[in-house]
Amino acid sequence: MSFGENLQTIRKKNQLSQEGLAEMLGVSRQAVSKWELGEGYPEVEKLMLLSKKLNISLDSLLGGENTTADPGEGKAPAGIRIVSPHEGVIIHASKVTRSQQFKGGKNSPKFALYASEGKDLSLWGAQNTFLAWYRNLEDVTREIAEIQAALDAGAASYTLQYSVKCRQNLFRTIEDD
Repeated sequence: MSFGENLQTIRKKNQLSQEGLAEMLGVSRQAVSKWELGEGYPEVEKLMLLSKKLNISLDSLLGGENTTADPGEGKAPAGIRIVSPHEGVIIHASKVTRSQQFKGGKNSPKFALYASEGKDLSLWGAQNTFLAWYRNLEDVTREIAEIQAALDAGAASYTLQYSVKCRQNLFRTIEDD
């Protein structure tokens, strides 16, 4: 399939009109129509935004994968919905990683947890999304193990349990009320 055909198929699967997709991307409906008719292509930034908003790889958008297959056919999609209550992040992920240890004050978080779908959605590899802060290696390691166990068990979602709440843009821990 061509990019235009893929875009139209994906847009319809997501129950979006051309106007709705255009609004989501900050372009005109006519631009979306031209893309679907094969009369032009979006800028790279718009392609990446399309990929992120519609939860589809760039390969699929550009015609490198079959986008019409039902995800329920054959193999179940690997991934889990992760909810980060302190940070307000919700992501469908298949991979989680921790940061290196941060230096900071006595009560500052020492580790960050990131998630990705494990797909190369950009030129630089899989895009990581920040999930949460952790006080120590034990807590972040326990969280990763429990996420992996939930993935292995086929759970649909997992809510982070060991993360700490932080002030915006600061590494100081806010004590729970």
